[in-house]
Amino acid sequence: MKLNNLFSLLALLAMVLVSCGNVNKNTAASSEETAQAQDNKPVVYMTKEITSEALVRIYEALGVVPTGKVAVKISTGEPGGHNFLQPSLIKDFVNKVNGTIVECNTAYKGPRYETETHMKVFEEHGFAAIAPVDLLDGYGEVKIPVKDTTYIKYNLVGENMLNYDWMVNLAHFKGHAMGGFGGVLKNQSIGVASANGKAYIHSAGVIAEKEKIWQHTAEQDKFIECMAVAAQSVHDYFEGRVIYINVMNNLSVDCDCDNSPADPEMNDVGILASMDPVALDQACVDLVFNYPSTEDDNAAPLIERINSRHGIHILEHAAKIGLGSREYELRSIDK
Repeated sequence: MKLNNLFSLLALLAMVLVSCGNVNKNTAASSEETAQAQDNKPVVYMTKEITSEALVRIYEALGVVPTGKVAVKISTGEPGGHNFLQPSLIKDFVNKVNGTIVECNTAYKGPRYETETHMKVFEEHGFAAIAPVDLLDGYGEVKIPVKDTTYIKYNLVGENMLNYDWMVNLAHFKGHAMGGFGGVLKNQSIGVASANGKAYIHSAGVIAEKEKIWQHTAEQDKFIECMAVAAQSVHDYFEGRVIYINVMNNLSVDCDCDNSPADPEMNDVGILASMDPVALDQACVDLVFNYPSTEDDNAAPLIERINSRHGIHILEHAAKIGLGSREYELRSIDK
């Protein structure tokens, strides 16, 4: 990052810290949500350093130690892509929590569509070499309840999720062709859903068959609301025993599910963590919308991707159904 841009970003972070996490004008919370938050704003921790050591430090800043069997939900990344979180970055953290790296099959054709070939992706991308791995829907799926039954009447997740006591939602924050952006909310909804569950969410409850997913894609806001509802169901299943972390690097407008993603046009930002998934994704979106862009370091394409897909709506609906708060306090852990 150029020096003047670094100073601008530091000034932005200082401004956000002083304002205790008030959301920006482009994604402002409603007065009702503000009233619900009251003075108990969730804390979002941040470091500008993106290293394996920094990832461990930001986890430790949360002051939470998971016990029992811990699932670390990542995206294995579509072969051909290169922006997914690298094993070298996450290895020390995964070992710190004694975690098993978990993922689910996709609902679109490709190497991650079937269990056998998806397990090979775990190996080819280096994840199987750093920790135990588990394909949650590799051999079954199960329904778990949802609170908002407007569109989906249940969430369909990988059956092996039931084997875990805690979940660490370790997401790569970036753009997404359908959702606008992908952070911890998407990683816990589409990401934890089985292949059939993905079809159920994408169709807003019309089908639960991965082979027919693209014939029944729902209206955009319905799809996004269903993602929020599914994320809440997983949070509720674990009774809040979920740690949320977003790594803001390789900020392409495209998801790690793309085998040929667009190159990032803005520089890396940092790592953020919280126990509140809505606050965490909101903080990341705010950093993007308030980014000090220049011609060579430009957040505009990612902002356009988020706005054009009404990506902010997942934050709106998640807050509305009580999953978390759009207001937050941002705390730097950097010296």
